[in-house]
Amino acid sequence: MNGNFGRVGVLYGGHSAEREVSLMSGEGVCEALREQGVDAHLFDTGRQSLTELAQAGFDRVFIALHGRYGEDGTIQGALELLGIPYTGSGPMASSLSMDKIMTKRVWLQHGLPTPGFVVLNGIADLPKAAALGWPLMIKPPHEGSTLGITRVNEASELKAAYELAAGFDEEVLAEQFIKGREITVPVLGKGADARALPVVEIVAPGGNYDYEHKYISDATQYFCPAGLDEALTDHVQRLAEKAYRALGCEGWGRADFMLDKDGKAWLLEMNTSPGMTSHSLVPMSARAAGMSYGELCVAILSTASCKVRGIGRGGEA
Repeated sequence: MNGNFGRVGVLYGGHSAEREVSLMSGEGVCEALREQGVDAHLFDTGRQSLTELAQAGFDRVFIALHGRYGEDGTIQGALELLGIPYTGSGPMASSLSMDKIMTKRVWLQHGLPTPGFVVLNGIADLPKAAALGWPLMIKPPHEGSTLGITRVNEASELKAAYELAAGFDEEVLAEQFIKGREITVPVLGKGADARALPVVEIVAPGGNYDYEHKYISDATQYFCPAGLDEALTDHVQRLAEKAYRALGCEGWGRADFMLDKDGKAWLLEMNTSPGMTSHSLVPMSARAAGMSYGELCVAILSTASCKVRGIGRGGEA
């Protein structure tokens, strides 16, 4: 038994629309940690209470939750109050990264490339979206796993796309569509020590990398390392690290990009608790770097910590 970590909780399930994916991620992580000799235990935050979490006696937890209440800073804040070290980013970085609109604003402030966008607060705002040109993407800013996302090719499709996204969020993001190659770059670490893993290229049938093609179908192709030249590979890896640091991320994360026809990389979003299923991209990238799934889980677990520091916690200044 690996006693270095004590009793470890793997938080999974939860309440979000990504619950089913989280269940798969958590089961995979827990099994891998146990195989590495870690005293790991599953804990479903969608079925078990914070009181039970406080009483579970966990020395640290691995967050395998996705979406709201798991990736958006809420569980991170609760763990800070409970004083339980946890994997991944802290409350603020998690909250910023979960909000695609705020993420883009931060990146633009740092001079990082992200597609043009407008925020829609009602049907009356749809002409603002049309001004971005066709096609465009309509997204709920607080969902992951491509939930509620529509590619809109003409004005007649805009209203239905908006209504779908608005079913998930009060605000809706309309974003310029970047035609080209879809890539993703995992990042491990914190601050100046954060380092990008190998680039993964995603080739989905018809360019449609939706929920089905992410988690269920075997039709999607993945290339890791991606077939990019050395200069472009280095560029997108450095860009991923900058995007990660700009949001204050730590522990681990994954930056999603589009490469346009001219080879320019455009940042789409940052995932602070990426999928860890059999189809997931972070384990795939780690394998290309010579790290097994179990080794990856242990490496992430080893970074677990409480991020908020102050006089209120153990007298720390």
